[in-house]
Amino acid sequence: MALVLKSEAFVEGAFIPPRFTCQGEDLSPPLAWDHLPEGTQTLVLIVDDPDAPDPAAPRMVWDHWILYNLPPEAVLEEGASAARLPPGTGEGINSWGRTGYGGPCPPIGRHRYFHRLYALDVRLPSELGTPTKDTLLLAMEGHILGRTELVGLYEKTPQAER
Repeated sequence: MALVLKSEAFVEGAFIPPRFTCQGEDLSPPLAWDHLPEGTQTLVLIVDDPDAPDPAAPRMVWDHWILYNLPPEAVLEEGASAARLPPGTGEGINSWGRTGYGGPCPPIGRHRYFHRLYALDVRLPSELGTPTKDTLLLAMEGHILGRTELVGLYEKTPQAER
């Protein structure tokens, strides 16, 4: 079987509940994985939005969450902050210029949020520190055993606004 990424909060192609967005509590959703390739040493999770700022005319990919050196046996519980990440997990810099999860908050239209999981055959060096997505992707080259993704949707609604 192929690598699988799943969430108790939403399924592939469905809407991400508001509690995991800027219109709610802005918590990270619970995530779990299964069917890791043989030889997996660590995992990388990258959550991004390729529809920014407007899905009708996207101009950039907005990075929402970057994690690396996730232990293969771990899961990410709802609201996984720096203090609640599995031991040894590194965090990258998102498009807000900080570490940590930043939930969907599209300025206009319905956006897609890609939760990409990569299985690596190595533990990435701690010298990476808090890398950008591009730096992390370069460090992963030649070490990817498998990848999968879970895509959720979100569009701001007047009912969900505070």
